[in-house]
Amino acid sequence: MSLDRVQDLLSCPTCAGGLSLDAGRLHCPLGHSFDVARQGYVNLLAGAEPANADTADMLAARQRVQVAGVFAPVAEVVAHLSRGRSPVLEAGSGTGYYLSAVLASDPAVVGVGLDISKAAARLCARSDARVGAVVADVWGRLPLRDRSLEVVLSVFAPRNLGEFARVLQPDGRLIAVTPRPDHLAELRAAHDLLDVPGGKAEQLAGAAAEFFDLVDTRVVKYRVDATAEVARDLIAMGPNAFHTLPETVEATTVGIDVTVQSFRPLSG
Repeated sequence: MSLDRVQDLLSCPTCAGGLSLDAGRLHCPLGHSFDVARQGYVNLLAGAEPANADTADMLAARQRVQVAGVFAPVAEVVAHLSRGRSPVLEAGSGTGYYLSAVLASDPAVVGVGLDISKAAARLCARSDARVGAVVADVWGRLPLRDRSLEVVLSVFAPRNLGEFARVLQPDGRLIAVTPRPDHLAELRAAHDLLDVPGGKAEQLAGAAAEFFDLVDTRVVKYRVDATAEVARDLIAMGPNAFHTLPETVEATTVGIDVTVQSFRPLSG
């Protein structure tokens, strides 16, 4: 069971006490307990899954895109910036793709994949034996102990900067990936998809300044030949899936254009 490797990192969502694993349940000293699902993840979400959680269909499309290697160069940069650090949290983990890339670079690394979607947690739990999958809300108090992590990954995902700072060790790293305006521009132009506003990395740096120092910024930009199936999956894997998907998507060359930033918690 993967959660046994990360149980010392987790905290009770009710009282913030430490959690320990016993007989298929996580429990804290005050008696709060949480069943581990048969698929290997634990649900620490207070309340029902929201309507905008990633669906199984969205995640399946994302996984096919990732298997096709569309985002492999981005994953390589994320893994490089994380190398030599453990434990690692991927917040808004989806399939656990970027967390798995970090784990692949070092057999000693363990990680937690956290997502509000149960479908995501099921996939993440299967991604690597060293991953503990947790259902929780990134916007709430993270069910993780203070200063328990060396890396937090936030790749195309929500960012709770105050909580990220709380759970990171003093010399830990927050590694965030944000899209630039030309990211998937060909698909957005051809199918009238949601726009990507400019300045997202600069906005993140400004918001993070309360909690973090920016220590590294890299632009990852390249082009990929996408089959019709991959092009359709690129549309179906993201927020456009909550709207009407185009009936016909043709093979095309798409641009991947993102910023990867690394932040260190402010001292004290």
